[in-house]
Amino acid sequence: MKEITPRHIEGEVRIPSACGLLGYINKKGELTAGYHIVSAMSVMRERGNGLGAGFAGYGIYPDREDYYAFHLFFEDISAKEEASFLLYRYLDVVQEEKIPTRKVRAIKNSPLIWRYFAKPKEEYLEDEEITEEDFIVDLVMKINSQIKGAYVFSSGKNMGVFKGVGYPEDIGEFYKLEEYYAYTWIAHSRFPTNTPGWWGGAHPFSLLDWTVVHNGEISSYGTNVRYVEMFGYKCTLKTDTEVIAYLVDLLLRRHKLPLDIVIKILAPPFYSIIDRMDESDRTKLKAIRAVYQSCLLNGPFAIIVGFRDGIIALNDRIKLRPLVAGETRDFVYVASEESAIRALAPELDRVWMPRGGEAVIATLEEKGVLV
Repeated sequence: MKEITPRHIEGEVRIPSACGLLGYINKKGELTAGYHIVSAMSVMRERGNGLGAGFAGYGIYPDREDYYAFHLFFEDISAKEEASFLLYRYLDVVQEEKIPTRKVRAIKNSPLIWRYFAKPKEEYLEDEEITEEDFIVDLVMKINSQIKGAYVFSSGKNMGVFKGVGYPEDIGEFYKLEEYYAYTWIAHSRFPTNTPGWWGGAHPFSLLDWTVVHNGEISSYGTNVRYVEMFGYKCTLKTDTEVIAYLVDLLLRRHKLPLDIVIKILAPPFYSIIDRMDESDRTKLKAIRAVYQSCLLNGPFAIIVGFRDGIIALNDRIKLRPLVAGETRDFVYVASEESAIRALAPELDRVWMPRGGEAVIATLEEKGVLV
């Protein structure tokens, strides 16, 4: 029998535990330069394959903190013109510009990358049933689903996503992330298995100020998509992670559910565990699972969710993807590997591995825990 070696099967097998995640927050709200997280992501280079990487930073636009920062990809000028028409029709745009980039040898065939700072026009908010955030979400969905070649990949206030096709070091250099300062950074290195590697499909996925990076596969994707579509969301970016961002927005912002409940919706205990709980908890969790069964994230996953006031990290219920956390006096870190955290903070006050379904939650000190 012919001997099978790693060389013989290279490229013929899937690497199901790949993708690299990293995120951290300074709880005092102090800003750090983007090159720190870019450098730390290079420690996990082998977790990606160059088909996608990205970063999100919070606090990067202090001079425009009251305006939504729309980051868009355009495949051609006609897509830009059509999307710009919609943006100027519905929003008061105070500034638009090409997002600064530099030439990087490894980055090829980049789209047009633009940003707009804007607010909704008052005339469109006269209906008291439509919130400003709902209006922005509807506009993002309209552009992404109706304008060919135009994709809004970031739409929050005083934050922004920077992503593309390449390794994290390439993307960080391309976007000049050393010039951006944030109190929270999250990052991703992609190893796509079931979906294409393209600019819009790189992580993070973002809506308003929610950002999500993900390692794994969402086997419940079809059920999750059908559920969020009932509330007006449209999944157009060709990867399962997109639906997680919309579920987070729906459950936390629109349904106004406490964070501990949302965690149990996305990664609930098994019924075998629920049945051993006391009656009060058992009744509560069974009700949650019944009402929000279509929001359960099935399949192996580790995710980091960034938002205006903090970060959340979460594994699937049986922890099929790696996730480690660490902290110092002022920082909380989460990552796929402890080595990436140690690259940022060699001396940690505490390091631990969260259990399956156990969330790591860190917020700005002045905000407190979101519960």
